[in-house]
Amino acid sequence: MKKELILVNLVLMLFTISAYPKPDLEIVRQRVIEVAMDAGVKDEIIKQRLNDITSDGSWDYINYEDVSRTGFENRNHLSNMVLMARAYKSKKSSYYKSKKLKAAIESALNFWVKKDFICDNWWHNQIGTPTNLVTLLLIMDGDLPGDLVEKTQPIIGRAHLNASGARPSGDRIKIAGILAKNLLYNKDGDGFDEVIEVIEGEIKFATGRGMQYDYSFHHRKDRVNNTLSYGLGYAYAFAEWAAYVAGTKYAFSNEKINQLTDYYLDGICKHMVYAKFPDPAAKNRSITREGTLKPQNASTAIKLLKASTYRKNEIEEIIAICLEGEKATTSHATFFWQSEHFTFQRPDFFTSVRMYSTRNNNMEVPYNGEGLYNHYRGDGVNHISITGRELYDIWPVYDWQKIPGATILQKPSLIPEEGIQKDGLTDFVGAITNGNYGAAAFDFISPHDLVKARKSWFFFDDIYVCLGAGISSRSEYPVATTLNQCLLNGEVSVWENGEKKLLEKGERELKEVTKIYHDGVGYIFPEPTIVNLQNDQVSGSWFKINRQSDSPKEEVKLDAFKLWLDHGSHPNESAYEYYVVPATSAEGMENHPENRVEVLENSKNLQAVTHKGLNLYQIVFYKSGEIQLNDDLILSAESPGLVMIRTDGNEVKEISVSDPGRKLSNLYFSITSKLKSGAENIQIRWNEKSGKSEISVLLPEGVMAGKSMTFLF
Repeated sequence: MKKELILVNLVLMLFTISAYPKPDLEIVRQRVIEVAMDAGVKDEIIKQRLNDITSDGSWDYINYEDVSRTGFENRNHLSNMVLMARAYKSKKSSYYKSKKLKAAIESALNFWVKKDFICDNWWHNQIGTPTNLVTLLLIMDGDLPGDLVEKTQPIIGRAHLNASGARPSGDRIKIAGILAKNLLYNKDGDGFDEVIEVIEGEIKFATGRGMQYDYSFHHRKDRVNNTLSYGLGYAYAFAEWAAYVAGTKYAFSNEKINQLTDYYLDGICKHMVYAKFPDPAAKNRSITREGTLKPQNASTAIKLLKASTYRKNEIEEIIAICLEGEKATTSHATFFWQSEHFTFQRPDFFTSVRMYSTRNNNMEVPYNGEGLYNHYRGDGVNHISITGRELYDIWPVYDWQKIPGATILQKPSLIPEEGIQKDGLTDFVGAITNGNYGAAAFDFISPHDLVKARKSWFFFDDIYVCLGAGISSRSEYPVATTLNQCLLNGEVSVWENGEKKLLEKGERELKEVTKIYHDGVGYIFPEPTIVNLQNDQVSGSWFKINRQSDSPKEEVKLDAFKLWLDHGSHPNESAYEYYVVPATSAEGMENHPENRVEVLENSKNLQAVTHKGLNLYQIVFYKSGEIQLNDDLILSAESPGLVMIRTDGNEVKEISVSDPGRKLSNLYFSITSKLKSGAENIQIRWNEKSGKSEISVLLPEGVMAGKSMTFLF
């Protein structure tokens, strides 16, 4: 009887242990291991790695000696070990629990810990190498010799919160994540508690490095827009951990998850074509990496959905766009005033304008030998995308002095890459938007060449207008404004001297041109214009623009389309005016009703456009001035600024304003229409004698300076 009672108690005890839920730390640990295994295994690759590994645990094809910033092929050794570990632990692999494979993994790891390779680029030492090693340990999960594991800990330990790279920005959250995974591997609950709090605390607005108040991202003090580089990694790292700890005692607060979701949807996704393809204008040195414009895989969105239902419908739409090819439905006009970056999207096209001012630098430094020709890519670059693939891997053959939207001195050669990053020289740089329509303005002075121009862009549903005035240069070299440069895709149609014709491949100057069409985009010149056009094969190489040791050195040949205006040498107060018609066809351009838009003025003091179908006026005052909008409406401004007005007939319904100079506390202007508003931050006085509403708008200050304000009447 006593034996039976003992047996019953033992069974009950075992049942209780098996029925008791796993501790939260172990739940998170298993989730991390599961994700590490998600990449899958290809046995043919594992077979090759096994065949190639040498007796000392290295691979002959890896150059282990070059640990420079442009080299460090040693990283391939690390990735080989992780690939082999996945095969060893995957029941779907023929190498599952293979003794031969395990011995190779141990040999390769032993080789690494003996050599302990240190790269000249700190990132590999504090992020790249520790990431691979901790992933290896988690996948193997106790199947490696204890003494060998112990030797990895100091190397993984270079990822710690006081490391030089753990600055408040995208890298700090990554380093904290590596540390958290190592604590999970070692089942250190107390340490994990502390690091998870650090990760959660990194989701915050910053005035220096980090997430900006406009949902762009700055990685360094140069205030260059890093939203689609470090900012993307920042969002992924948080979303990754939000998914790992969801439903456990470590779960992040709704406040932090919601803030990160807002940053992802209103920052990252609005820097992307249809929230799927990166905006080329938002890329820095990474533009010279192969595949840099590949579509995103929605991994961040998927992880956010695992952690929260906040803005669920928008997240689900992005997942469907990225993974199922669904068509985007979102329209927006967004200005990131902290980064001088404007984006505009309709369901059939996306475009943007990248600028800089005295508040931020023009471009990222070409760290690690990347982005060697990026001198002018911040100078009002205006790419236009219909498919998101117009520029895919064009960069080896790119003409880096023909940047779409930019006005650039055409020099025989670019200055050395050390001179790429420059301070902006003007304050008046910004945009106006009501969330759906908008305009951007750039008081441009090239810090490289001192070319001057007043440049502006006015965006509507199916057309936008590009204006330039006051174009001046003292150089003997010619100055050009480029309308587009992209991969050549199909025929090029030109309307010249009133006659439409298809162009053969080549490069030529065309006269008396009124319209051009190529690859879904039309270009309209209100007055017959001389243009230059190239639709031909061009050549170059990746290694010329990116000195990383693995950059391909062979010649690349691609067909490209390039369209530009030549302002000649020593231009003095030159100007340009053209319209861009996205998502159209050659047939659609035949009778395009371009008279729906009208340029009201294009001078170096004032640029203004109206869209008659939308009853919308967009005005750039570079100084105080006055403009006749229509027969009844006159707008006067007492200072520089941007104004957008929507009317119903002659009745003003909406006014948006902004201060690109970020110097004013109030914007004062008047309009010949009697207005009333109960809104905050606006005062209106009707002047019976002049027949004008005299308006004072209290402008945003501090981190909000430069943001648009919209008032309804």
